[in-house]
Amino acid sequence: MGATGAAGTSPLKAPPDDRLRCPWSLKTAAETLYHDEEWGVPVRDDAVFFEFLVLESAQAGLSWSTILHKRAGYRAAFADFDASRVAAFTGEDVERLLADSAIVRNRAKILATVSNAQCFLKLQAEEGSFSDFAWSFVGGVPRVNRPLQAGDVPAVTAESEAFAKALKLRGFKFLGPTVMYAFMQATGLVDDHLVSCFRHPLQRG
Repeated sequence: MGATGAAGTSPLKAPPDDRLRCPWSLKTAAETLYHDEEWGVPVRDDAVFFEFLVLESAQAGLSWSTILHKRAGYRAAFADFDASRVAAFTGEDVERLLADSAIVRNRAKILATVSNAQCFLKLQAEEGSFSDFAWSFVGGVPRVNRPLQAGDVPAVTAESEAFAKALKLRGFKFLGPTVMYAFMQATGLVDDHLVSCFRHPLQRG
């Protein structure tokens, strides 16, 4: 999830406590929980990386809130985010998914998810792990930024452009530079919590 389009310019208070949070996370309880427990937390597990590739590619052109609220539906529809099983989906599976209201019923995105699973497995075989490949774009350690307000958070960076280009060359789809920056934020390759947010490292000591 990227900060593009986030409301407000400074952290606000949200129930059930008075901790300061990034403003985009205050729209729904699901977004607050996601912000508090997942967004910006470094991922090293290939299975989790694949989950976010599925979710972020589905988000393209839509709001993160829409996808987050359909996350359970995506988990059920796409074999618990098991890349090996998704890579084996057939035309019959695609038609089944097109009838599934629990996900975004976009044929191009569904076909891309199946194709991306195949590309994901190939990349794993060639690189050893998707995690090592992903972390190479930030030198192996989280890029911790210090945005003071939502407007300071970029939608695209040189790293996300390089990441997207590398994936495109490997056949991945619906994973352009903007989507990949949101992916990098989601998986903790970069930490874009506002400095005054309780989740920023400066606030955690």
